[in-house]
Order: sequence, then structure tokens, then C-alpha cells
Amino acid sequence: MTAIDPTTQAAAAREARRAAWFTRINKADRWFSVLGLSWLTPALKAAAGDNPRAQMRDVWRLLGVPLLAIAGFLLLWASLAPKVETSLGAIPGPGQVWAEAVNLHQDAADKAAKQARFSEQVETRNQRLIEAGKADRVKQIAFTGAPSYYEQIWTSIVTVFFGFAVATLVAVPLGILAGLSPTANAALNPLIQIFKPVSPLAWLPIVTMVVSAVYATNDGFFAKSFLTSAITVTLCSMWPTLINTALGVASIDKDLVNVSKVLKMGTWTKITKLVLPSALPLIFTGLRLSLGVGWMVLIAAEMLAQNPGLGKFVWDEFQNGSSQSLAKIMVAVFTIGIIGFLLDRLMFAIQAAFTFTNNR
Repeated sequence: MTAIDPTTQAAAAREARRAAWFTRINKADRWFSVLGLSWLTPALKAAAGDNPRAQMRDVWRLLGVPLLAIAGFLLLWASLAPKVETSLGAIPGPGQVWAEAVNLHQDAADKAAKQARFSEQVETRNQRLIEAGKADRVKQIAFTGAPSYYEQIWTSIVTVFFGFAVATLVAVPLGILAGLSPTANAALNPLIQIFKPVSPLAWLPIVTMVVSAVYATNDGFFAKSFLTSAITVTLCSMWPTLINTALGVASIDKDLVNVSKVLKMGTWTKITKLVLPSALPLIFTGLRLSLGVGWMVLIAAEMLAQNPGLGKFVWDEFQNGSSQSLAKIMVAVFTIGIIGFLLDRLMFAIQAAFTFTNNR
């Protein structure tokens, strides 16, 4: 029996470990792409010794070039901003905007601490009343301070997801109906074409009057401003999902449809076992578009409906007219953009988990 050369055995073990490492990198690449971290794949491959020169070119393209573009934008902004004078002073540069972002963070921390102290005082008061045998005078007192910047961000996120969820519940069934039935498609198509281009500014007065007439109570579960903003988001964001769902359902392979007829599938079984799995990539494309549209629409809706979110924050700072207002508005602009990017990544992560699409 021929003895195995220890050097050859060690080299084979190294190659096996190297192959396993590359397998893990390739599996992780899908999620790096979902998170917007595609540059990590070539960086890890270069570290593992897989053609480092070519991999570093990819790192430069995926990470270096975007960072260089951002740096160029910041330099251009810093040089041009002081030259533009407005009624509130010069346009703030990156440094001023960052300083206001830090101030907003500190203000939010101070408000959170103040609210915690208030809640503690209320709890102490109620405990004393109970100990004094005056439990009937115990009551919960709501904190009435102005919302912090983070609370306004959270309000906007909750509002957009509420409107987006309602839009999805309406658009997906209608899209399936339009995709399965040429008659339903012929009936829905004119309505889609008419209402799809309508601006949220046109919907807002109608929605406001309808909400005020139907939702007459002032102590309901939802505030009127919240419902007005959310319904406006629904009306403007449902169309991409409806259109893409109808297209995805209508594009199902005819052979699969014929198989469902041969197997005499019921309507519900046909939809859940055949239609939805086949149409999911296009449905998720519509959902991503709808969420993006909804987020853009929300800011304008909150401005006019006075829902206490980012839109109202921008409007209040515009009306305030202080020397820091422009910088605060620009902080809100960057916040809106970053959250919009994260929402799209979230939808893409859900899409990647439920479909096999390679679309990035």
C-alpha cells in the first residue's frame, strides 16, 4: 500500500478549507446584496487569495467609487452653499447640518428623560393616593410635551406602513382578479389609468372631508390626521402593486393553467398553489414600488394633514423661520432619503426570502 505524502495531504486539506470558505462567501453574497453591502464579497474573496487584484478592482467599483462620489458631493455642497443667500440666511453646509442633527438627537434624549421623570412623578402621586386610601382619585395623566424628532420619525413609519398595508390588501386581490379574468381587467383598466396619475395634493381635501364626516369622534383609536395621511398613502400607492400583480398573474405559463384544469383545481387551490407562487416576483416588484411611492406621498400628506410626523416637522420648521430652520429641514431631507433606502432594502430582503429572483 502506497503511503500518502504528508505534504500532499496538507495541501489537499488546505484546498478543502479554501473551497468551503468560498462556498460560504457565495452563500453570503445574496444577503450582502440585499443589505447593499455587495463590496464585501470581493473583499472577502481577496482576503482568501482568490485573484486579489481583480477582486480589489471590484471593491473599488462597488465601494470606492460611491464613497468618492459622496465625498465629491459634500465638497461641492460645502463650497456652493455659502454663496446662496435666502431670507433665512445662507444655505447651511454639511457641518451645520451635522451640528443640527446632533442637536436634534440631544433634544430627543432630553425629552425622553423629561417624559420618564414625568411618568415617575405620576406613578409616585398615584401610589401615595392609594396608601392614603384615596384610590378613587388615582388617574393616569398623559405627557403633553411636544414629540421628539425620533417620535416624529416613528409616527411617519407607522403611518406609511398602515397605508401600505391597506393598499396591499386592496391591490393584490384586485390584481389577481384582473390577471385571471379578461372581463375584470377590461373593467378595472380605465379606473387604474384615470386614478393612477392623481397627485396626493388632489386627494387630500377629499380624504380630509370624508374622514371628518365619517370619523366624527375625537377620542377614537386613530387620530383624524393619522387616518387622513394613511388613506392618502393608500390611494396613491396601490397602483404599482395592482398593475404588477395583474401582469404577473396574466403571465403565468399556459401549460400550468392547463394542468390546473386537468386536475380540476378549485379556485382557492389554484390561486394559492399556482397563481401566487408564479406571480410572486412581479408582486414583490409592485410592493417595492408602492412602498416607495407611499413614502414620498406621506411627507406631503403630513404637511397638509398636520399628522405629527416628518412632514409636519418640515412644515413647522419652514413656518418657524429661525436661523437653524434650513439646517433642520435638510436633516429631515437626509432622514427621509435614508429611511426610504432602508424601506426598499427591507422589502427586497422579504422578496429574497420568498422568491428565487436574481433581480438586484
